Amino acid sequence: QVQLVESGGGLVQAGDSLRLSCATSGPRFSSYTMAWFRQAPGKEREFVAAITWGSGTSIAYADSVKGRFTISRDTAKNAAYLQMNSLKPEDTAVYYCAAGPLNVYFTVSTKYTYWGQGTQVTVSS
Repeated sequence: QVQLVESGGGLVQAGDSLRLSCATSGPRFSSYTMAWFRQAPGKEREFVAAITWGSGTSIAYADSVKGRFTISRDTAKNAAYLQMNSLKPEDTAVYYCAAGPLNVYFTVSTKYTYWGQGTQVTVSS
């Protein structure tokens, strides 16, 4: 059983940066694709970024965050991260960390098996 715990959310102003962390526990973290999703009030959960594992690591971003957000993982620390720069008010949402057992990224939330509880990010204008 993999458990995920997000941290690092908060209230910031437009243009600021935040770094979200996803701490994991359980076996085989290094064999899971890690992803970040977000959900704004009244909207569906949407894909933000994903990173696979191994020597042929693949990374994907939603168009809305490309060039501003960076996803990474630290196998030694069993953690994944989302560096968010140049934040905009439309980035306001609850951000969720997710883990999937296949070494391929998906942009669909149903492909991920494990989820964290979410961390709130609020960007004021």
